[in-house]
Amino acid sequence: MRSRKVPDRASGRFVLRMEPGLHEALRAAARRAHLSLNDYCVRRLASTVAWDPGRGDDASSVVVRAAQLFGPRLVGVLAFGSWSRGEAADLSDIDVLVVVESSVELDRNLYRKWDEAPVRWNGRLADPHFVRLPESGETVGGLWAEAALDGVVLFERGLELSLRLVSVRHDIAEGRLVRRFAHGQPYWARVA
Repeated sequence: MRSRKVPDRASGRFVLRMEPGLHEALRAAARRAHLSLNDYCVRRLASTVAWDPGRGDDASSVVVRAAQLFGPRLVGVLAFGSWSRGEAADLSDIDVLVVVESSVELDRNLYRKWDEAPVRWNGRLADPHFVRLPESGETVGGLWAEAALDGVVLFERGLELSLRLVSVRHDIAEGRLVRRFAHGQPYWARVA
């Protein structure tokens, strides 16, 4: 048996197999970004090089599940809450913001569909929150404020999600959106 020499440098070529829904979501995102599918994927993969594997080796399963449900109507997926702040307790789940196009009806049926094949991430249950991307100038609620502060974008088509999160962070930094407390519970309020 001949031993094959391992090259010092990778060829840069490989085949990636994925769910059809995720593939279509990536193709649609590449079209919107005016990039080839290959260039889009390279940029997306390059942006995750600094990903902490101790926190996210199962993150792709969350994105794949969202892509299975929504295909090209998936705008983005973001993890937030105690997990992203490094404050998760032993029994904590991982809060996941699943952002969909405005044409998707947001109802209990989405949660039932997700629960048909629940996703575990590093042993924790992924808890989805289905939302639409807020329009520019639209008042956002506490869910978006929390996601903007400590969210980790796992997938997005184009930059729509990241740009909206930047806008929410600006509102917080400039005092237009503030965290308040009532009966020991935090909530967010818009300040004129």
